[in-house]
Amino acid sequence: MPILSSSTVRILVVDDDPRIRQMLTRYFEDEGYSVSTAADGTEMKSQFRHKEIDIILLDLSLPGGQDGLDLAREIRSQSDVPIMMLTGRDDVVDRIIGIEIGADDYIAKPFHLREVHARLKSILRRRQPSIARTEANEDKIIHFEGWTLNLSRRQLLAPDGSEVELTTGEFDMLTAFLENAGRVLTRDFLMDSTRGRQLEAFDRTIDAQIVRLRRKIEADASNPQLIKAIRGVGYIFTGKID
Repeated sequence: MPILSSSTVRILVVDDDPRIRQMLTRYFEDEGYSVSTAADGTEMKSQFRHKEIDIILLDLSLPGGQDGLDLAREIRSQSDVPIMMLTGRDDVVDRIIGIEIGADDYIAKPFHLREVHARLKSILRRRQPSIARTEANEDKIIHFEGWTLNLSRRQLLAPDGSEVELTTGEFDMLTAFLENAGRVLTRDFLMDSTRGRQLEAFDRTIDAQIVRLRRKIEADASNPQLIKAIRGVGYIFTGKID
């Protein structure tokens, strides 16, 4: 995936409020982005099928049979496109579910457009290494327990050679574990490593990310052997780095 500038980033705004859609469209188009909009899940799916989308701004409360969490779950089952949840519901449980499903960020309404923009740019930066970092990590590949993590391509290959899709947060978290193998990492450290503390800090977001990552790399996620919890402290990666 090539390095993106604002002029090449394609945003999909999904919100049933036409004022929100118009506000976000005007702002991001003025910043040079390409913006498409959808008022509900049906329109979102149509846009997603027929257009290349680089990031989705997805409202939590939507009309019809599927809300934002349902749609995020459906998107994540077929794509690792970044998702930023936008919602007027300030519920910790919703945030936990959103992160567990695979949302990359979560921002409550009313929001400041510059904050949305800053978070969007942060997500895209984490997802796509800068040219300098790509060159530095061009041949940097980490092998562990038969798995292969390519830092420049942001790609994870399973022992059988198949590619395992990771969200931005999952990739950053796995990288943090592998680069600090054998060291106990606190939730604060992991939050700094994966989200820059842009989400409100609460431990369960990290725990939810750990659960999702274990499901993808552990032979038995209910009995993890690679990422182990250290009660009251954090987590440690105990797998072998080749």
